[in-house]
Amino acid sequence: MVPSALFVTGAALGLGWLVAAVDRLVLTGGGVPAVLDPVRSSVRLLTEQRRTTLAPDPLLWRLGIAAVPVLAVLSLAVVPIGGRTLWSSSADLVWFNAMEALLWAAVWLVGWGPNAVHALTGGYRFLAQGLAYELPLMFSLIAVGVGAGSLRTADILSAQAGLWFVVSMPVAFVVFLASAAAFAFWGPFGAPTGADIAGGVTSELSGVDRMLVEAGRAIFLGATAAMAVALFLRGGSGPWLPDPVWQLLKTVAVVVALVWAGRRLPVLRPDRVVEVAWTVLVPVTLVQALVVAVLLLSGFYTV
Repeated sequence: MVPSALFVTGAALGLGWLVAAVDRLVLTGGGVPAVLDPVRSSVRLLTEQRRTTLAPDPLLWRLGIAAVPVLAVLSLAVVPIGGRTLWSSSADLVWFNAMEALLWAAVWLVGWGPNAVHALTGGYRFLAQGLAYELPLMFSLIAVGVGAGSLRTADILSAQAGLWFVVSMPVAFVVFLASAAAFAFWGPFGAPTGADIAGGVTSELSGVDRMLVEAGRAIFLGATAAMAVALFLRGGSGPWLPDPVWQLLKTVAVVVALVWAGRRLPVLRPDRVVEVAWTVLVPVTLVQALVVAVLLLSGFYTV
């Protein structure tokens, strides 16, 4: 169990570094220096003095900061890596969704703890955003579970032997990635850390605290990419190359797409982000789940 836990933790750190490195490459277009920039930034933050505010709640603040990367790593526990998962139950999809739900509380505490107006405003924005995108994300996972006839990631991989789920569930695939980006407040969903509120939920973070939260965001985005590969792209399935190589290539491709889109699209107003979720994404994911159910009853899926 301990070696498996260390392996998943190492994979999480690797995914976090991958997201940060691709982000720097997209921003600067640089080579090796840009790839190494996440390491340099981490070292700098480790030596930076922590910022303090007037009358903070240090216990809840530190608890929220520590919980962000921990929950991100735990979300990776049910993602198949090399054909194995750290933790497997009859409800792997529920576990992944639960880690995201707990992320609400963690980010809220990061905004609440410093007792500062900008951080608190960012926390409120994240709560509204998380509530709006939880349902589309959940319906996307339900569509996958219905198609596979199981909530276990291993069974979902097996169910895609004939056809990858991305072919019959394209809406669920896109909404899954968009919703995960919203939980990582990434790209157009960056209102909780908006410039109009001086950095919002991260405005009072510095030193180790900022490093932990930023690492958690990057790891969660990487874990989402790895989970999307398992749920919609059949994990490491592919010709000629070994399964782990295909899984890595697919994960890198999804990470590049997420980071590139996040850096190219403008940050949306908080009310627009919530409006899109409730009026567009919830209905289309419900229709997607209905289509999958009809296909299942017609014998399209082998379960």
